[in-house]
Amino acid sequence: MTSRSVSVVVIAYNDAAHVADAVRSALAQGPAVAEVIAVDDASTDATAAVLERLAAREPRLRLLRHPVNSGGCGTPRNTGLAAARGRYVMFLDSDDLLPPGAAAALLTAATRHDAPVTAGRCVRRELPAGTERPWQPALFEAPAAPAVYDPPRRHPELVHDTLCVNKLYERDFLRAHRITFPEGRFPYEDFVFTARVLAAAPRLAVIADPVYVWQVRRRSATLSISLDRGRIEHWAGRLEAHRQAVDVLRTAGAERLAAAARTKFLDHDLPLYIRELPSRGAEFQRWWWSLTRAHLAAFAPAERAAARPAHRWLTALLLASPAPRELARMAALTAAPPRLLPPLATSGGHPVWSADLPDLPLEGLDHLPLEALPLTVDAELAGPGAYPVLRLRVHELYGRLAAADIYGVDVELWHRERGRLGQRRSVALFPDGTGWVASPRLDLTALPATDAALAVWDIRAGIRCARGRTVVTGVRPVGAAPRRTVLPSRRHGLLLVQPYTTSHGALALRVAPGVRGATGVATARLHRMLKN
Repeated sequence: MTSRSVSVVVIAYNDAAHVADAVRSALAQGPAVAEVIAVDDASTDATAAVLERLAAREPRLRLLRHPVNSGGCGTPRNTGLAAARGRYVMFLDSDDLLPPGAAAALLTAATRHDAPVTAGRCVRRELPAGTERPWQPALFEAPAAPAVYDPPRRHPELVHDTLCVNKLYERDFLRAHRITFPEGRFPYEDFVFTARVLAAAPRLAVIADPVYVWQVRRRSATLSISLDRGRIEHWAGRLEAHRQAVDVLRTAGAERLAAAARTKFLDHDLPLYIRELPSRGAEFQRWWWSLTRAHLAAFAPAERAAARPAHRWLTALLLASPAPRELARMAALTAAPPRLLPPLATSGGHPVWSADLPDLPLEGLDHLPLEALPLTVDAELAGPGAYPVLRLRVHELYGRLAAADIYGVDVELWHRERGRLGQRRSVALFPDGTGWVASPRLDLTALPATDAALAVWDIRAGIRCARGRTVVTGVRPVGAAPRRTVLPSRRHGLLLVQPYTTSHGALALRVAPGVRGATGVATARLHRMLKN
């Protein structure tokens, strides 16, 4: 081993289908990686056999196997860390990948800046579509990166990067501060590990190079820990991991980081679960509500006040109500951008959550800039057919739209995966009681062709106001749900169009071109039915 060598610890459990790709991506890093340590957490499938075949051909690959499954990711990572011999160590999950040059880029930055910890850019790759989204772009894209944080406790934005896999760690640093992962069945072990790293106040270098590919398989028969949000034990584990992470930072005197971690919880963790809460059973909802209220009760007013306005309102409602209520309205506030659904109530001339909670203000709504208003636009797709009418109603929001001289709307269809505009219809809005209405007509046959068997088109409404100002939001489906329909298409022969409601409560369209696409949609629907 050289003084600059890297040990990559790959952990695996019942992942024979993917572990070879992960290990090969680590071995392909070149001379920067001196060894790859694969820790099999007592798999019962062919994972061990796959690893043994790889090790027979690759002398840099070392195999370790637990006799009993640990129940989590922390124990196998600790096993690999204890066995590592390189100066530096990286962690890799068996269903993810290291992109080419990742280890070398991290190693170069670590030695150049004498940094015990170096972090790089991670991308979330949604499979099977292959769509990629950057993880925490505010930290890892220009102008934030490259950067050196010394000490990191002066930079509260760092608490948003809770991953352990997009980093290179100097083993002597981890050993000196006795930093390991929580053992056993402990979901979100990286929350606590990362808090322990930040609490030790290392010089931390951040680079813009891609160093990790986090592959998200939502259709997998066994969901990863981070995606398995349908069990109350999952949420309880996340709360405990967050609580321990905050305690670690507070004990180390990193109060600013601890406060930022709690605000990050309100802006990131909490909305993830509120968004899905309406679809859960009543028992889940009651347990979730009770656990969450107890957790939030420990948050300081300043920590709550630092969250985004919509998330402050959600937190206030949770603390004010002993039982679940208005879950659909709560979920709409987690959308991007957020939507405040009617009915809208006031008390003393100021916006409040509801008429029966007059002491629960929607703090800050009066002063939000126009572009940040949580507007609600209802949409009824009247058809079916190739040219359906989208009947829109834009709801007033405490007089803010009237004061902004609202006059029109741009209806846009955006390809979700490619992020490109497929169609725009611009029409005037007309006042109608407590809001405004419009009825633009769409042309579904004019949507751009795609190579995919199934394309998802999100419908957005840009509300046009005086002086060139625009408020963009999704649209909420109302009325009877349109049935999917088959349309003739000169380009594809036929189109299968299926309107549906997204997890954010917005209207979107699934469009499958040609016979192959229509068959794919039917197959996917059958798969969902069998899974449920």
